[in-house]
Amino acid sequence: MPTYSCREGFFGDFGGCYVSETLMPPLLDLERAYNDARADARFAEQVNGRLADYVGRPTPLYFASRMTHELGGARIYLKREDLTHTGAHKINNTVGQVLLADRMGKDRIIAETGAGQHGVATATVCALFGKTCEVYMGRKDTVRQRANLLKMEALGAKVHAVDTGTATLKDALNEAMRDWITNVADTFYVIGSVAGPHPYPTMVRDFQSVIGAEVKEQVRSFGMEKPDLLVACVGGGSNAAGLFASFMDDPDVSKVGVEAGGTGPESNSASITRGSEGILHGSKTFVLQNSDGQIEEAHSIAAGLDYPGVGPEHSFFSSSGLASYCSVSDSEALDAFYFLSKTEGIIPALETSHAVAHVMKVAGDMPKESTIVICLSGRGDKDMGIVAELID
Repeated sequence: MPTYSCREGFFGDFGGCYVSETLMPPLLDLERAYNDARADARFAEQVNGRLADYVGRPTPLYFASRMTHELGGARIYLKREDLTHTGAHKINNTVGQVLLADRMGKDRIIAETGAGQHGVATATVCALFGKTCEVYMGRKDTVRQRANLLKMEALGAKVHAVDTGTATLKDALNEAMRDWITNVADTFYVIGSVAGPHPYPTMVRDFQSVIGAEVKEQVRSFGMEKPDLLVACVGGGSNAAGLFASFMDDPDVSKVGVEAGGTGPESNSASITRGSEGILHGSKTFVLQNSDGQIEEAHSIAAGLDYPGVGPEHSFFSSSGLASYCSVSDSEALDAFYFLSKTEGIIPALETSHAVAHVMKVAGDMPKESTIVICLSGRGDKDMGIVAELID
């Protein structure tokens, strides 16, 4: 686990537990249960065992030789989270949380999802452990990510299409929280990112930290002491938090989170680079909001980045200089989608394409002996319909 800590649910000035009084008892119960589980070697064995024999960990760290040659600078490695069972990093977290739910005696699992990868991962692990699963998904996302909707239903999950607000991830999370408040006695809420009230940001980061821990060992197997630059896309930010976790105490390793710049200043999901401090879904963080503090509509070509906030730990990293953040436009992400597909034969998710796009900008200016690791957080099968529509 990382050596830095969350002080009473806070990362510096960010985080906390800004929720209704009704939710405080279940959150405190969850915190106690998680702390007990963390101290139990048997729980760690359970999680690690499932990650190995079911998820397929460790995932490869792949040298992208043609991409490196084309860009003409730093050596580029891809952390292949797209090769996990279900095709994205999300299952690292759902395995941990559903095992924790089982430990707590909770048999009904709910989740929210944007691109559908977290929903599919939750439904998958619920099927594995015989849990009832219900997933909230914005109506807009059920259309643009229909393949994942069908997967969730095939796995036995009930999917609730959310029509309120912008009908995207923010609104799906709102409805999932309302469900949890109503049915808290027998229900465990599996949040999909490092967002929400304490202890979720800490807990999800811990479950995803396996990504960075593996990278730290794998770069050594290539004869390198450490990478020079880590790059990951950031919506809520769980894959980035997982990649960065094992390197946060090393200032020689640069960390860059890439947000969704959308179509420009008036239509994006870049909460850190274009937002301000506020409260969203139970924590203090950077959010997209107007002068009255009302949450603004987010936009991204990638459904998984279409969120007007970010995990509070990322807000802390940004404000303290521990990591830097930038944004990439829809069109740049689409170019990167095709670039990686054609140079390496790997079709990335549109979320991941944002990270690839940033590396396309900076790799050529870095020394050839330097090393970049990109978290390839998911595969692009789910996005082919969106890409086809954009081409048309």
